[in-house]
Amino acid sequence: MRRLNRKKTLNLMKELDAFPKVPDSYVETSASGGTVSLIAFTTIAFLTVMEFMVYRDTWMKYEYEVDKDFTSKLRINIDITVAMRCQYVGADVLDLAETMVASADGLIYEPVVFELTPQQKELQRMLQLIQSRLQEEHSLQDVIFKSAFKSGSTALPPREDNSLQSPDACRIHGHLYVNKVAGNFHITVGKAIPHPRGHAHLAALVSHESYNFSHRIDHLSFGELIPGIINPLDGTEKIASDHNQMFQYFITVVPTKLHTYKISAETHQFSVTERERVINHAAGSHGVSGIFMKYDISSLMVTVTEEHMPFWQFLVRLCGIIGGIFSTTGILHGVGRFVVEIIFCRFRLGSYRSTSVPLPDGHSSNHLPLITENSTH
Repeated sequence: MRRLNRKKTLNLMKELDAFPKVPDSYVETSASGGTVSLIAFTTIAFLTVMEFMVYRDTWMKYEYEVDKDFTSKLRINIDITVAMRCQYVGADVLDLAETMVASADGLIYEPVVFELTPQQKELQRMLQLIQSRLQEEHSLQDVIFKSAFKSGSTALPPREDNSLQSPDACRIHGHLYVNKVAGNFHITVGKAIPHPRGHAHLAALVSHESYNFSHRIDHLSFGELIPGIINPLDGTEKIASDHNQMFQYFITVVPTKLHTYKISAETHQFSVTERERVINHAAGSHGVSGIFMKYDISSLMVTVTEEHMPFWQFLVRLCGIIGGIFSTTGILHGVGRFVVEIIFCRFRLGSYRSTSVPLPDGHSSNHLPLITENSTH
């Protein structure tokens, strides 16, 4: 009984076999089939390598949601060099929510030389080149996100020439915290003097001939400071053509959560629109000379996540490649062989000519004569 059950089980398993075996004596090989097989194997190997490279690569996924955090403070990281002495300029932030001056005690005023050294000029030129490429190819921003923390700071290196030239500029750098509402960070003549109705700058002791708001923005960012991230205004340099000139930057800040395989941080991206004009009250161009950065906080928050292809998806795509190439090459080989056989058959039929065979009764037959043993001699 056990043997009988085993035989039934084996017979049932044989009937369920979806891969029947063909005896070797029934298999016919050909040169064309070998050529097609070689092409198929080469294509499979090439596409497998390419698919593995795609599997190793990652991409950035962007998700948008409403920013519900209104209580936290916004950090502004600043590194700006103005072509005026430090005692002549002042920087502060005007908070539009409470119409008051936010404290700018976190900023450092450092006397420096405005002209850059050759090494610093080379780094600034490279930074400006990257900025121009980022404006043309936005996908490069994903590469910067992936390489965050791998590269060093984008700030200019310190001077190494030990120049004896007296400082003619002021480097304002550091960070400060403001409310997450629209505001105005500006650098103008004179130190800021707060008062109940707003604020003012003590500029009476500075002559107009000494005004020079040529400036260089080595770094400007919002939120957590992440080394390697290049911001839109990094490397910007503006040269004033007149003493009374206003430079305006209109900035839209977007809160961003960055999650990659290397880092996880909360920062802020921003876009900027620039404008500059000469202050001439006689010509109707009113305003205050200086550098004004008006920023506004977006109500949307962007979550940037680095994703990787799952292993099961890689296997499915790989099986699709192998099976698809085998099926396609088999179909093409069969069709090609069928077409070739039809063409050769026509040539073979055309080589035989019909002949008339006389019959004893005087009639003739147009059928092909039969081949007999006597006719072969």
